[in-house]
Amino acid sequence: MSNPSEHSSEAYSEAGFWQKVKQFAKQAGREVIHKAFCLYYAAQRPDTPKWAKTVIFGALAYFITPLDAVPDLTPFVGFTDDLGALAAALAMVSVYIDDEVEQQASDKTAQWFED
Repeated sequence: MSNPSEHSSEAYSEAGFWQKVKQFAKQAGREVIHKAFCLYYAAQRPDTPKWAKTVIFGALAYFITPLDAVPDLTPFVGFTDDLGALAAALAMVSVYIDDEVEQQASDKTAQWFED
């Protein structure tokens, strides 16, 4: 079973992140994607310290890695480990999730999940 600490932030790539979102956004659900966007936009902030970016990129690397503890293709269950990894990272770097980051993530989530 893999866990987020086994995934290096070096495994993160922006192209891989957007590919995963494009391919699995609807299956992953609004909550998972919103958390991923919060982390993504927090990492873009110049004042986010390196340690926080390492946590963020580690969680996003776990999100985009195809070998999860629970396969993403399993309906309703496959993204629970991704959600857990993203939520843990968010808790660690929450001070860098300001109103601007939250708004960017909300706007981008709304674009992907147009009602």
